[in-house]
Amino acid sequence: MHDYVKEIERALEILGLPKLVTKDDIKQQYRFIAKKNHPDIGGNPQKMEEINHAYQLLMKYIEEFRYTFDENEINRQYPGAQHAQRFKP
Repeated sequence: MHDYVKEIERALEILGLPKLVTKDDIKQQYRFIAKKNHPDIGGNPQKMEEINHAYQLLMKYIEEFRYTFDENEINRQYPGAQHAQRFKP
């Protein structure tokens, strides 16, 4: 079972973003962090991979759903995750 809330919260943490952001905020913060951590200038490739994944996840979510990343909103956007939990023994 995927825990979308924790995954999105982790992505926000990696990029150093609050729960209420705009698409432009995500892009701007991604570029800022990517410049500091890019492997071509001596950054850690694994850290850059985490940053890229976080950016892609948040952009996908924001494109398809909303601009807020609070737990209630995430659960509304991924209702299947909560629905399946109710039927576990």
